[in-house]
Amino acid sequence: MITPTGQALKVSLDGRFHELKEKWRSEISSADIVRDPTLPMAEARVWALEKLVDLASRGFAVAGFPNHPGTVAESVAHFEMLALGDLSLNIKSGVQHGLFGGAITNLGTSWHHERFIDGVVDCSILGCFAMTELGHGSDVQSVETTITYVPETDEYEVNSPTPTSRKAYIGNAGKDGRMAVVFGQLVAAGENQGVHAILMDIRDEDGNDAPGVETGDQGHKGGLLGVDNGTLFFDHVRVPRRMLLNRYGGVNDEGVYESEIASKNARFFTMLGTLVRGRICVGSAAAMATRKALTIATRYALQRTQFNRPGAGGEITLLDYQTHQRKLLPNIARAYASGFAINVVSEQLQRVNDTRGSDPTAARELETRAAGLKATLTRWTNDTIQLCREACGGAGYMTENGLTLLRQDADVFATFEGDNTVLMQLVAKALLLDYKKSWGELDMIGTARSGAKLLGDRFMERTTAGTTIGRLISNATLKPEAQKIKARGWHLEMFEFRERHVVEGLARRMREAGKSDGQAAFEAVNDCQSHMLEAARAHTDRVILEAFVEAISGVRDEYVRSLLIRVCDLYALSTIEDNRAWFMEHHAFDSGRSKAVTDAVDGLCKDLRGKAQELVEGLGVPEKWLNSAMLEPTREEEAAASAA
Repeated sequence: MITPTGQALKVSLDGRFHELKEKWRSEISSADIVRDPTLPMAEARVWALEKLVDLASRGFAVAGFPNHPGTVAESVAHFEMLALGDLSLNIKSGVQHGLFGGAITNLGTSWHHERFIDGVVDCSILGCFAMTELGHGSDVQSVETTITYVPETDEYEVNSPTPTSRKAYIGNAGKDGRMAVVFGQLVAAGENQGVHAILMDIRDEDGNDAPGVETGDQGHKGGLLGVDNGTLFFDHVRVPRRMLLNRYGGVNDEGVYESEIASKNARFFTMLGTLVRGRICVGSAAAMATRKALTIATRYALQRTQFNRPGAGGEITLLDYQTHQRKLLPNIARAYASGFAINVVSEQLQRVNDTRGSDPTAARELETRAAGLKATLTRWTNDTIQLCREACGGAGYMTENGLTLLRQDADVFATFEGDNTVLMQLVAKALLLDYKKSWGELDMIGTARSGAKLLGDRFMERTTAGTTIGRLISNATLKPEAQKIKARGWHLEMFEFRERHVVEGLARRMREAGKSDGQAAFEAVNDCQSHMLEAARAHTDRVILEAFVEAISGVRDEYVRSLLIRVCDLYALSTIEDNRAWFMEHHAFDSGRSKAVTDAVDGLCKDLRGKAQELVEGLGVPEKWLNSAMLEPTREEEAAASAA
């Protein structure tokens, strides 16, 4: 049974999505959502598809579609809950509903919605999102597949002109997909209009390749065995003109290309911007997988003992050791911080979706935040799941205890929906570029030559808790030096100082780089890449902290509020500690303050150790979904529970 404190923490962390998430926890059993980790690939694929169809038929896993219940923000919450069960099932849904269905929803028109969305939702139309090619992954604008208008028959011809234009790593393409949204260069009247997307058949109802389409199964992978990744190659395949997803441009009834967005660059980034939900979902799913790993590792640390306690009898519980507290508790604090940040960006997604592109500044800010969170959270996920495995010793290496499956399935989250390094570069560019002047200009040299104008009041502005944050910073300046380390305002001030200093330094370097030409310009800008990544990390850390502060300001229960304040302290101070070399190099504080930060982190870990059980309960992972044999009660515990 969950403790009252654990329940209250869970309500706070769920935020406005609590009712939806509780419906999952109360109505979805482990049999519905937890995969046997020993299933072979073929059986894992069958399992994932069967479970997805079943969940969709019951109204789970799907939201955010035209004329269907559930908002876009709620679709992120559904995706989070799927990630707590099985990541193959999670990504199977992400491909079918998030990518395939999302592309039809956001890039198509009402005709496409009326004809295809019902089948996408109930999985009677299984589809793929065919963007990545062997030759081009992150550089989507340079994909080689062509979509050429043929006026004689009023069709498009989809073709893979080179071996490197083969679509690769495509979810659902290996076996289950019957249709695909294919991205390629649209050519009309001899002119290339840039990347567009077309909906087309890739297999018939019996699973045979459609005429002119060659599918391939990429087979066994390092994880996500329930997802059938594959390849697609097209040999001059004719597709009816109306199948182009033409919300932002296409050939009209007169055979002429038209678009309300004149600039090819602007059109491309507008189209990609509508697909931002995928990055939010991947980041949020990674964070949920980490919550599951932390719950397993912490519960194990609360029951596992090692070595005798001197003079007191009995063995010492793992979590009583400072080093073990240091492994788990700062990451639990980061799990809370990340959860609150995902809640904020989900609501931001909803606002942008509701305006249907009428506020391009808000849309670009959303894309920046989504990119930063996705890269930050998936990196943290890979590091932390490995740490949790190690924290459980040999037991953590046993498949039956749940951590090895999480580790292998979460690995690729750092790569898909945007390589993390590329995404962090996009965040840095957004921090540097004036939005109105740089619409679509995201190449590095163009970035430098734009003058690297800081956005200041736009991307650097605070969250909706700005008033609270400003007050906290002001109050911190009035405190004696000895008390500042405990002041939230000082934490915020340090995060803001780091971000602003790094971004301003990057801007100066980019201005100088922009004065060069040709290869020299590339080399100068290329030398700034590590600086760009640091700017993006500093920005995203600040965004996450402010989301935590905003969430605390809305908690009414004083005890839970006080507990969350300590958890937020741990997140803030452990992040400062991780970056203390930078702070000392830039004279933000001296070695004495650095040692005091470490002492404070140690103290908070010791203080919160007694609340570890409640804290992991608050992470919201149903016990029945943990799928960890080492946490199952012993016969004695079961007998005691029955007697009670």
